[in-house]
Amino acid sequence: MVKQVYTTLSSESFNVSDIKFNKDGLVPVIAQCVHSGTILMMAWMNNLSVKKTIETKDMYYFSRSRNELWKKGETSGNFQRLHELRLDCDNDTLLALIEQTGVACHTGVRSCFFKSLHDVKND
Repeated sequence: MVKQVYTTLSSESFNVSDIKFNKDGLVPVIAQCVHSGTILMMAWMNNLSVKKTIETKDMYYFSRSRNELWKKGETSGNFQRLHELRLDCDNDTLLALIEQTGVACHTGVRSCFFKSLHDVKND
């Protein structure tokens, strides 16, 4: 049995109308593995992709380069299933706790955050 590692001190519900979309009608969303807590990727959502994700529990994002909705995994087979959607304290960033099938990154690795800055100095 896999335990959920993401915890919070309190949980407050929100409505889609509470989300503060930017001037382009988009909001950033961080996808995090519900089981391991690994941050998998960052993408953008618009109002429609948020609603489709909530309705279907499949992750839908908005592609800024293609200017269209896309369902994660539709072409790659690397689907994401929504477990919980959270809104940050400023109402302008989403956190999607998801179950990942396959890898999240288009480069073929589990997480898009595989690069590390090695020159960070601790003072």
